Order: sequence, then structure tokens, then C-alpha cells
Amino acid sequence: MYSSVAHLARANPFHAPHLQLVQYGRRSPAVPPGAPRRLRPRSLAAAAVEEQYSCEYGSGRFFVLCGLGGIISCGTTHTALVPLDLVKCRMQVDPQKYRGIFNGFSITLREDGLRGLAKGWAPTFIGYSMQGLCKFGFYEVFKVLYSNILGEENAYVWRTSLYLAASASAEFFADIALAPMEAAKVRIQTQPGYANTLREAAPKMFQEEGLFAFYKGVAPLWMRQIPYTMMKFACFERTVEALYKYVVPKPRSECSKGEQLVVTFVAGYIAGVFCAIVSHPADSVVSVLNKEKGSSASQVLQRLGFKGVWKGLFARIIMIGTLTALQWFIYDSVKVYFRLPRPPPPEMPESLKKKLGLTQ
Repeated sequence: MYSSVAHLARANPFHAPHLQLVQYGRRSPAVPPGAPRRLRPRSLAAAAVEEQYSCEYGSGRFFVLCGLGGIISCGTTHTALVPLDLVKCRMQVDPQKYRGIFNGFSITLREDGLRGLAKGWAPTFIGYSMQGLCKFGFYEVFKVLYSNILGEENAYVWRTSLYLAASASAEFFADIALAPMEAAKVRIQTQPGYANTLREAAPKMFQEEGLFAFYKGVAPLWMRQIPYTMMKFACFERTVEALYKYVVPKPRSECSKGEQLVVTFVAGYIAGVFCAIVSHPADSVVSVLNKEKGSSASQVLQRLGFKGVWKGLFARIIMIGTLTALQWFIYDSVKVYFRLPRPPPPEMPESLKKKLGLTQ
């Protein structure tokens, strides 16, 4: 499978040899297909420096390391934000008691102590590590496959749709991997006395409701996570493109790795704010659904009403904005560490420029 994907990757418009960044109305010299990609010179001394990658874009090793980057970025960030996530979930399922972020933290500390803020860390770490593996790894796979189905010109013209389709496809599988741990996490965090650890919660859930207990929230998860991930990837990709085009004062190839990672973080935070808004109603439904037995998503949605599904939005914006920015920063840092190909934002293919009369 990986060999066929790698073959397709070499022809796709996101492959580095096809992407020469345009800045200040000048185009870098054409690079023949298959030729090693060279960095644009930052100075006379650096002119001969060549970027050495550890693997080829679209290879099996590339996808595996991208999946590893997803595990690290999602598993660590979600676990670090467990206290905020706990308060947010409690605000959603019991808004009369938990009326705000600070009030929620105060009540949790008073009733459960400092250790209470860490409730649900184990299912969070396991679940979101598995989700990150599928989310980022499969996104790279689907982006390669869909871009080759569209062809070079259409992949550029419809690149936003390509990002949306690739991320939605990846998240479909990622949520199946996440659902069991998400269900256990919500039970631990929102049902006092039910269970304090994953080892207590999982057998109890299976004994009471069977396997269905772990997957009854998968449909609401799709409702929450697929729009979230589509926004996360598409908004990020286009924001990076816009930052390098309108904000960063020099071409990406002339930016240091640190400067590129700063752009990644800023674009990630912007994407995260939009992610939080589009996915929050479904997130509220998931939190309530996993707490209650026998309820359906439609029943929960009807009971919460329009105002109820937006409870805890401010906490979620802070959480998701920070989380998304850190995830992209960590993911890109993993790519830098393992020397993976990181193609610049896409440029209009020469063939399309000729069709549009943009070249002489």
C-alpha cells in the first residue's frame, strides 16, 4: 500500500519539487521532477547548503513519523489540559452548579481537592493519542491520494476543498479510535462516585451496558470532531498561506526553522478559535450523552436548547485555541526533528498560469 501511495505522492502538487514559492513577483528557478530540493540561499555562505530529508514525501516512513507526531501532539496537549476540560464538561452537564470557569475550579477544588482536577487523565491520554495517530497520519495519506485524484491543476484550485475532504476522512477513523476512552473520561469527570480511574470505569461500563457503552457517543463525536478537524486543518493551511503572503516580510525559504514554527503556532491558534466555535454545540451533547443512560443525541439536544448547547464556550475557546496552537507547533517540531519534508504553501502550476494568460 505504502509503495503505491509513495508513487502517487511524487506526482502530487504538494510534493516539494512542484512548489516554488512566489515572492515579490519573482519565481524561483524551475526544479526538474525528481531533483533534490535546495533551500533558497539566505546568504552567500549558505547558498550551497542543501536540505537533507530523512525520507521521501509520501513514503511509508513519512506517514509513520507523521502518525507519531500526531500521538505526541494530541496525547500530551489534551492530557495537560485535563483540569480545564473537566471544568468545561461539568459546566455543560450541570450549569446550575458550575456557573463559570473560576466558579467551576473553586467548587472542584473544594469538593475533590487538587487531585480531583486530574480526574480522567488516563483515558484522555490514551484516547487522544490514538486519535492523534489517525488524525494526522491519515490526513497526510488522504491529502496525497485526493490531490492525485484531482490532478495538479484542480488540486491547486480546489485546495481548500481538498484540505476539508482529507481532514474529514481522517477524523472519521480517528473518532472510532477515540470513542471508548472519551466515554470513560466523561463518566469519571462528571459522575461523582461512579469511578475514579480508568481501571474502575471501563469494567463497570461494560458490565452495565456492554460494548455499546463505549460507542454510543461515536455519532455525536463525529458531529463534534469532524467539523472541528475540517476547520482545524483547512483554516490552518490557508492561514499559513496568508501569513507568508501578507504578513511575514520574507519568503518562507529564507525563514529559520524557529521563525517557521512561530508562524505555525500563530496559524494554529487562529484555527483553534474557529474550531472551538463550530464544534461546541456537539461537544455539549457528547458530554451530557455520556453522563446519562438511555438518552439519545436528539433528546439531549432538544432538552438543552439553543442556549444550553453554548454553555462553557469561553472555556472551550481558551482550551481549544491553546490546544490547537500547541498541537500544530509540536507536530511541526516533530517533522523538523526527524527531518521530514515540509513543503511550502502551494503555488499555481505553470500549466494553469498559461491557461489563464498569467505568463508570457
